Amino acid sequence: MKQGYSLGINKLVFILAALVLAIDLCGQDPQFSQYYANPVYTNPAFAGSSTVGRGVINYRSQWPSISGTFRTFSASYDEHYDIINGGIGIMVTGDEAGEGTLRTMSISGAYSYQIIINRYLTIRAGLQASIFQKSIEFGKLKFYDQIVKQRGFVNLTQELPTSPTVFYTNFSAGMVAYTNYFYGGFAVHNLNEPSPDFYSGTNDQSNTPSVVPMRYTGHLGLMIPIIKTRFEKRATNLYPNILYMQQKQFNQLNAGLYLSKGQYVIGGYFRQNSVNSDAIIILLGLRLPKLRIGFSYDATVSEARPGARQSYEVSLAFELRKRTPKRSIRSIKCPEF
Repeated sequence: MKQGYSLGINKLVFILAALVLAIDLCGQDPQFSQYYANPVYTNPAFAGSSTVGRGVINYRSQWPSISGTFRTFSASYDEHYDIINGGIGIMVTGDEAGEGTLRTMSISGAYSYQIIINRYLTIRAGLQASIFQKSIEFGKLKFYDQIVKQRGFVNLTQELPTSPTVFYTNFSAGMVAYTNYFYGGFAVHNLNEPSPDFYSGTNDQSNTPSVVPMRYTGHLGLMIPIIKTRFEKRATNLYPNILYMQQKQFNQLNAGLYLSKGQYVIGGYFRQNSVNSDAIIILLGLRLPKLRIGFSYDATVSEARPGARQSYEVSLAFELRKRTPKRSIRSIKCPEF
């Protein structure tokens, strides 16, 4: 029993040492499986892309079966305004990792401008500016110099404390083109590659600042009518779509489709990267006159499955104010989940 405990401690020491000695550590952004259910987060050009005021709430729990799971929350409101021929969006996001050790909060404002190309094609171009607050509880961190063999974390660490909170600004841009049956777009987040560095001044222990790399997102989709009716909400449609993201050396591809029949939605996606397959995503949705509810379940298929079997996500979207749109306003009817 002592031998097994010793092996576990040695493995933990190795992992911690590898993290401490890493030369270049870069943060990554949170992700959502229901990326169209969180449109302004996916692409700022989606701000105001509906003919009504739209409020959206999203919650994601990443790998709840392991300690220190990732929990991400997002809430936004966006609407199209005739006077500026575009949309305004406001978004608040929060992310928690490591049992509350690392927290990130942000507030963002987005603006999109509508460009009518012809009677079928419309383009929206968007910009987004954000203020981030990142905080860390240094007392919850564990370091290799605290470990005593066969006794665990005993000693006091010699690591210098960090700044508990840092603030930084962030900027993003995007564009989306769409017709009644096609939608596609491109977005770049973290344009200024901000540095949320907790060590600064005399406490700076590295000559290489940590940065949040630019994240590139491309997305395409179709709406294929299966059964048409006079009432759009009663029709049956098929929505195949694909999304690709790249952030430094990391990439991700989501491909799949969902089927809507009246107020009910069911679908599935497959997520993978250039190294291995990641997860199978099952989607269920309900579309009511002024409310949309989505639930997705990510079943892990990679080698991480024994310890991180699943993730789940919930989305709510509200139509807060009905309006009679002018002919110049063209909403994106296709993406919903």
